[in-house]
Amino acid sequence: MKLLSVVVPCYNEQDVLPLFYNKIVEIADKMKISVNFEIVFIDDGSLDKTLLIIKSLSEKDERIKYISFSRNFGKEAAIYAGLKKAKGEFVAIIDADLQDPPKLLLDMYNGIVNEDYDCIATQRVTRQGEPHIRSFFTRCFYSLINKISKTEIVNGARDYRLMTRQVVNSILSLREYNRFSKGIFSWIGFKTKWIPYENVERAAGKTKWSFWTLLLYSFDGIVAFSTAPLAIASIIGMILFFISIVLICIIIAKTLIFGDPVSGYPSTVCIIMFIGGIQLFCIGILGQYLSKTYLESKSRPVYIIKEEK
Repeated sequence: MKLLSVVVPCYNEQDVLPLFYNKIVEIADKMKISVNFEIVFIDDGSLDKTLLIIKSLSEKDERIKYISFSRNFGKEAAIYAGLKKAKGEFVAIIDADLQDPPKLLLDMYNGIVNEDYDCIATQRVTRQGEPHIRSFFTRCFYSLINKISKTEIVNGARDYRLMTRQVVNSILSLREYNRFSKGIFSWIGFKTKWIPYENVERAAGKTKWSFWTLLLYSFDGIVAFSTAPLAIASIIGMILFFISIVLICIIIAKTLIFGDPVSGYPSTVCIIMFIGGIQLFCIGILGQYLSKTYLESKSRPVYIIKEEK
C-alpha cells in the first residue's frame, strides 16, 4: 500500500501532544485498509517536555519519526524540514493543537484519490473565540495581499492540507530562506480543492502566536510575494515632489504680486516633520526588501538538526 506522511510542527506542545496522538492514531486505524501512515513530528526547539513525549511515543509506535532542532527556528522552518523528512506518496501538514480536525484527513484523502486533485486544503470560515481585533486585522491582511500580489491567497487558508508527492517536491524546490508557506502553496499552482470548516478551539496549552508575531508574519508575507510597497514609496515621492513645485510657485506669486512675506515657523516645522516621516517610511520599505535580500545572500540553512529518528 501507499504511504501517507503526516507532518506535525511542534513548539511547547507537551499538554496537547497525548491528545493529538490519540486522535491521529484513531484516524490512521480507520484508513489502514487504504493507506499506511507515517507521523513526522518536528520539535522546533521546545523548552518544555515536548521532545521527551515524542520520543516516548516513538518507542511504542514505529510509525513515528521525529526531528529536533538545535533551537527555535519558527514554524516555516519546521514545515520545510517535515516535508523533506516525509517519505510518503501523500503528505499532510497538521498542527498539534487540534485546531486542525484530524477527521478531515478522510475526506482529503478521498479527494485526491477519487476526485483527481493534487492538493486538498482547508479554509477556516469562522473565527469564533478569537479576539475581534485579531480577526479584523487578519481580514485586512488577506484583502490587502490579494490586491497587491499576483499570488492569490484564500481568505482563512490554513497550512492544514494533504498533497501529492509532486506538489511536495515542487515546494521543496523553492529553497528560499525567508519562507511564507501560504504564499508558496498558492504560487506553485496545481489543482486544489478547498474544504471549509468552522474554527475549533485549542484542545490544551496556549497559542504561540501573539498579535505582534502575526503582524510581523504578515509583513513577511507581503514582502515575499509583492513588490507593490516599493512602487507605493515611489508614487508617494512623485506626488510630494509635484505638490512642492506647486507650493513654490504659489509662494513666489504671492510674494511678487501681493508683497506677502514668507513666514510661519510652526507650519514650516510641521512640513519638515511630515516630509521627514514620509522619507523614513519609504526608507523603511526599502530596508525590509534589502534585509530579506541580505539574509538570502548569506545562504544560511533554514534550520539545524540536533537529533532525529
